[in-house]
Amino acid sequence: MAGREPSTKSNGVRRKPARGFRGRPSLLRRVFIASVGLVNVGKHPEMGIADLMVEASVGALSALPDAAPDRVVVGNMFSGVGCGQEHLGALLSSSLGYQGIPAYKVEAACGSGGAAAHNAYLSVKAGESDCVLVTGVEKMTDLDTAKVTSALAMADSQEYTASVGATFISLNAVTHRLYLSRHGVPKEDMAAFPVMAHRNALSSKHAMFHKAVTAEDVLSSPVMSDPIRLLDSSPVCDGAASLVLVSEEMARKVSSPLVEILASEVAANIFSIYERPDPLEYAATKAAFRRAVDRSGVRPEKLDFLEPHDAFSITSALSLESMGLSPAGRAPAEAAKGRFALDGDLPIGTFGGLKARGHPVGASGTYQLAEAYMQLAGRAGPNQVSGAKVGMTQNMGGVDTTTAVHILASAN
Repeated sequence: MAGREPSTKSNGVRRKPARGFRGRPSLLRRVFIASVGLVNVGKHPEMGIADLMVEASVGALSALPDAAPDRVVVGNMFSGVGCGQEHLGALLSSSLGYQGIPAYKVEAACGSGGAAAHNAYLSVKAGESDCVLVTGVEKMTDLDTAKVTSALAMADSQEYTASVGATFISLNAVTHRLYLSRHGVPKEDMAAFPVMAHRNALSSKHAMFHKAVTAEDVLSSPVMSDPIRLLDSSPVCDGAASLVLVSEEMARKVSSPLVEILASEVAANIFSIYERPDPLEYAATKAAFRRAVDRSGVRPEKLDFLEPHDAFSITSALSLESMGLSPAGRAPAEAAKGRFALDGDLPIGTFGGLKARGHPVGASGTYQLAEAYMQLAGRAGPNQVSGAKVGMTQNMGGVDTTTAVHILASAN
């Protein structure tokens, strides 16, 4: 393959010297995404979890025929419950014919994909790996609704919430109800998030839904846990998305477009929303975002797009506000006015997000990163954000119990 040097252009990014833990000087390396692979999100009754992982992984690796991973990391939430299969790292590496390399699964509830990418990033950054395959996967549709609900509830405390009948939807409904009460936000404004997500998904090939919805559709859809309605919620689905992360040395040997991961940060919150000082502050998102901004040198106003964890309409609003990208109580109104549309000031969920692309929970973080790669490599087709040079992803496990934030920039 034709070798080349990764670009040193800043693309408006104010690069800081690499810093280690607690700000100590570091000799850490640059990390790039060199290729991605996606399975179309939806129902795949004909595919097992290994089939999903392999299809996405082969899609990513096919762009790099001369590169072989020296590490495999799988992001997944509940394969043991969902399909009776654990040990996914070894299963994937064996299925691909790789032997003798580190291969394992990373779990952080719905943030598993982002946490897996963070793990791979650290390995390349520290010089332990030169080429890492990261695959997020979830097989959800083989379970009935009650079992999916039970599996998702594992993202919170079994002893203090699930044992008394609280579900993941009902926990988010608590924050949704408090948000509407505190800020007096019209329900029509909150509905702008799913309306926009479905609009973006119309032209997204790998998205689950290709149907536009209106605010009236959202507000008249069935109540799931008041005030959350069906069209406020992301769907149950199957999917897998893969990334190949490479070092700067390896990047010189590939000819595919490169996207640099300028920062990768993960933070945890107080586990129960009932013990937090303010349930409407996503403290994990806030901490990961601040560290990512500091490490990358990217000022928030320089972001060209954001892939947020929009599992529910309320998570979109609280994510944007906790990162300071919207004032408190104003994100829904800004969404209704078009600020976050594809042609807005800060496009979000550019391929439909979790809401309309779909939310195969353990894979959602890798779908976000793959979509960010497509944007920054100029391969987003009709969903392309014009002039995109810098983007961010935010992937959440639980109700902001664990959040991974990545800031990325075009390296071409």
